[in-house]
Amino acid sequence: MYRNNNGLRRALITIGITVTASLGLAACASSEQSGHDTSHGASTEPDATVNDADIMFAQMMIPHHEQAVEMAELAPDRAEDSEVLQLAEEIKAAQDPEIELMTTWLTEWDQPVEPGGHDMPMAGMASAEQLSDLEAADGVDFDRMFVELMIAHHEGAIVMAEEVLADGVNPDVRKLAEEIIEVQAAEIKTLTAIQERL
Repeated sequence: MYRNNNGLRRALITIGITVTASLGLAACASSEQSGHDTSHGASTEPDATVNDADIMFAQMMIPHHEQAVEMAELAPDRAEDSEVLQLAEEIKAAQDPEIELMTTWLTEWDQPVEPGGHDMPMAGMASAEQLSDLEAADGVDFDRMFVELMIAHHEGAIVMAEEVLADGVNPDVRKLAEEIIEVQAAEIKTLTAIQERL
């Protein structure tokens, strides 16, 4: 009887050790799995990869777009041609949200919105004198000047977009650059047609 009790005791101890070990292993596995999931979630990159070309593009395209919007905002009180008025409205509607988008990117990338340390001329930008002349113009004179300046402005934006497509790596930046090229190339065709009939 004593022997049987002793054997039973040993069996219970063995079972207890096995269960404890199993629970320990399960806990470790659960912990490791949880850690793996957390790590995987943390490795998701909302901004993807960003390089200097992407940052420069956003920093330079913001003021470039801002000038286009500034020019477009002059049209309602000065333009005579209905197509010029319509196109100016479309330019403002398209570029205001893009300015906001690029500003958000730079904030997320922990980069200044206004570039520092480089004072590079931007392709297609109107001079202060040209903007002043545009503001002073009216009627068909405004229409002709607006069209001429905006064609050059759009051509400059396309150059900038092509440069970031060649050197940038961020997929969101590349997508915006492609959209700028497509939209502004189409607007150049419209502007050129207007220019030919004015």
